[in-house]
Amino acid sequence: MAMERTAINPVTWSLEMGFNQGELVSGHTRTLYVSGQTAMSAEGKPLHEGDMAAQLALSVENLEAVLGEAGMTLANLVRLNVYTTDVDALFPHYGVLAGRLGAAGVAPATTMLGVVRLAIPGQLVELEGTAVG
Repeated sequence: MAMERTAINPVTWSLEMGFNQGELVSGHTRTLYVSGQTAMSAEGKPLHEGDMAAQLALSVENLEAVLGEAGMTLANLVRLNVYTTDVDALFPHYGVLAGRLGAAGVAPATTMLGVVRLAIPGQLVELEGTAVG
């Protein structure tokens, strides 16, 4: 049975921001829970201190790398949690993430949370997701 996704949107304002209120998924055989991805190098070194745009871009690349290792892409993402130390600083750069999701043809259920800090000092944004395939 092929995976089937159905967008659940009792209200539609979220579509302009690039996410569905809910995603009903059926027929999938695998679920991948992706740990929070930040702007870390392959060697585990934090990169782009103080640069929200660069950190967000690298966080998306790192998310895609985990998905790719499991034979998935952003198109498989059904849930995305965005954690940031500065919501106001993230919003001007959010189009980077929304654009990548839009190019993949998905609008996963998304939550954005402002947090005091992330696990690695200097990191400004972290992406955590659930993918199905």
